[in-house]
Amino acid sequence: ARLWLSYAGEVEARCKNSGRDEDGLAFLRDAGDFRNLLIVEQPNGSFADTTARQFLFDAWHVLLLRALAGSSDARIAGIAAKAAKEAAYHVERSGDWVIRLGDGTDESHLKMQTAIDDLWMYTGEMFAPDALELALVESGVAADVRPLAGPWRQHVDAVFAEATLGAPDAVFMQQGGKRGVHTEHLGHVLAEMQVLQRGYPGARW
Repeated sequence: ARLWLSYAGEVEARCKNSGRDEDGLAFLRDAGDFRNLLIVEQPNGSFADTTARQFLFDAWHVLLLRALAGSSDARIAGIAAKAAKEAAYHVERSGDWVIRLGDGTDESHLKMQTAIDDLWMYTGEMFAPDALELALVESGVAADVRPLAGPWRQHVDAVFAEATLGAPDAVFMQQGGKRGVHTEHLGHVLAEMQVLQRGYPGARW
């Protein structure tokens, strides 16, 4: 995260003649200034909720990072290649937990299936690029997320099959995080994450 935010601040400085460091971007932006997938701001809930959210994201994240490793921007390619190694571990670990809970007791199976059903509506946004993304894809800087949908679903379905779980059939997909339109949960996350920096501006630790 620090590598991405540091580079974002440098790009911002070149474009606006002033940029923020990673702390400024992480701790001093309001919710409406964040651009992220809605799935990552959903509450932890039970362990099944946290695990399902993590797995659905991890399965997408590792594919995205591998694609970004071919970016025409050397800095992006380098960060992505380094992060992809960690992401590969994460998706394996979260997938193992989905299997363990899904194919465990009746209660753990029910909780995991319910978590997947509740979170599935946020997965479509992963593969829906906005205008800015498409422009960056055209220039070779960003990765096109649309072709990732097939490999993602194939991996997710394989894990679900082993876990005796299933994906919902027809679900309306929520979007908005990439435009700064968030669920109520992001504000709560940021309030907890940013309280120290906002309470003691410029503090170092």
